[in-house]
Amino acid sequence: MAKMRDFLGHYRLVRLIRNGATSQIWEAVEDASDKRVAIKLLKDNFKDDKEEIASLKNEFEVASSMNSPLVLKAFHHGVENGIPHNVFELASETSFRNLVRMGVDAYGFMLQKMIQKSAEGLYYMHTKDWIHRDIKPDNFLVTREGDVKLIDYRIAEKKRTGLKAMFYKPKVQGTRSYMSPEQIRAKGIDERSDMYSYGCTLFELVTGKPPYTATSPTELLNKHLTGQVVSPLAGNPNVSPEFSELIKKMMAKKKESRPASMWEFLKELRAITLFKKSPRIPDVHPFDQLEKGEKGFNLD
Repeated sequence: MAKMRDFLGHYRLVRLIRNGATSQIWEAVEDASDKRVAIKLLKDNFKDDKEEIASLKNEFEVASSMNSPLVLKAFHHGVENGIPHNVFELASETSFRNLVRMGVDAYGFMLQKMIQKSAEGLYYMHTKDWIHRDIKPDNFLVTREGDVKLIDYRIAEKKRTGLKAMFYKPKVQGTRSYMSPEQIRAKGIDERSDMYSYGCTLFELVTGKPPYTATSPTELLNKHLTGQVVSPLAGNPNVSPEFSELIKKMMAKKKESRPASMWEFLKELRAITLFKKSPRIPDVHPFDQLEKGEKGFNLD
């Protein structure tokens, strides 16, 4: 497979960034300009899969409709040598997921900026009338300086209102640990559904674990539907009461009880502190601690 892909059209593939179940991401160089990009391509077993091809096209269409440093920029979608692919800007390879594995003490000092930037990125996406539908730690890339890009728009959908929203029944998709009740029921999905998933993400950022765990997929989904909203303070007593309450509000079972928009969340965020005691700056920057091979874009 790799031998066929030394070149993909006029792009030279120089390094495999991530090998997922259905696709790969490569660092590549455009021959004419020497510009470095990231190419996401379907693996041989999936290059003719209609659903995977549709997801790849959707991701490009969503990305190409946006223009912000807070989201991933898309350059091209095409098929070369029978291989469907997207060409994106080359961004940081470190995600929130990589940092969570290290523990909040490693990155707590930069968490305020990480949350601010990630929330602004999701707010920007919502202003373009897109609902992401798969918000989770894997889908935020972060730089050493704390700048963030929201990625992975494979299952994103346009916001529907009025009769379109009333009669539309979307396919149940997402990641179980972060799915809102209405997303599980495939009914009434809007910006507040992303808000719920983002609240679960923030819960994990400050505690190191998602809000709900279970021994089966059904049990996990039922906890999102009917389980008690968990306090982040139970997992990290240094979280401020105000931030804990904000996260719990984001994870309310009824979407009407959540912040109405990411803009409302940002306003509330600016008025509070994240922690009771400010996290210390570690002797070694978390990016210097990351081992080679731990970084990478989320794919599947």
